[in-house]
Amino acid sequence: MTDVQNPEILHRKPKRFQWLKWLRRTHAWVGLWGAALGLLFGVSGILLNHRMVMKIPAAKMERSHIEIALPEPLPVDAKALAKWLRAQLRIDREPSKISTEPAKAVIWSGQNLQQPSQWRVDFHSPQQSVNAEYWVGNAYVSIKRQDANVFAFITRLHMGVGMGTAWVLLADTLAGGLVFLSLTGLLLWTKLHGSRLLMAGLGLASLGLAVFVVLSSL
Repeated sequence: MTDVQNPEILHRKPKRFQWLKWLRRTHAWVGLWGAALGLLFGVSGILLNHRMVMKIPAAKMERSHIEIALPEPLPVDAKALAKWLRAQLRIDREPSKISTEPAKAVIWSGQNLQQPSQWRVDFHSPQQSVNAEYWVGNAYVSIKRQDANVFAFITRLHMGVGMGTAWVLLADTLAGGLVFLSLTGLLLWTKLHGSRLLMAGLGLASLGLAVFVVLSSL
């Protein structure tokens, strides 16, 4: 008895194999693109995930506090203060944040007092943070500085502290790549391994475990 196959099936098989070959190649190249960043975000993610619960002391910030006398005449506004601080402290980046709190009346020991305006200037980079606080009328500005060790530097990169738009967009490509890898991984599993029931079971088990952990921590 001769086994005769449908010509349409014979014609479709090469196309299916070519599509799977393209899918596997694309999956591999996207994975290679995100390998280095994935390692960075993976290590820093572990540090961030464990620093609160398990108290891993790897990431540390060395803190220091100084007060600097202001020049005469005093800065006229918060932007002028930020410009002076950049030159005085030799900071090579623009302020991450400049904020002002207007003067207001407060009650202290039963007396009505006028609290002066407060200016805040923050400079952030992955290596360090500089926070300046100035009460209008004082002759000095209070400055707090935090310097990151290697692990803190990595975690700050993970959070994008002090990084610009280019870094955010680069991290977005990694996030998009992870979505793509997840979808193509599911397709490759169904096409190469079959057993859609097993795939659905693994996916639902993972999702159910995540939901259970989240609900149990609420």
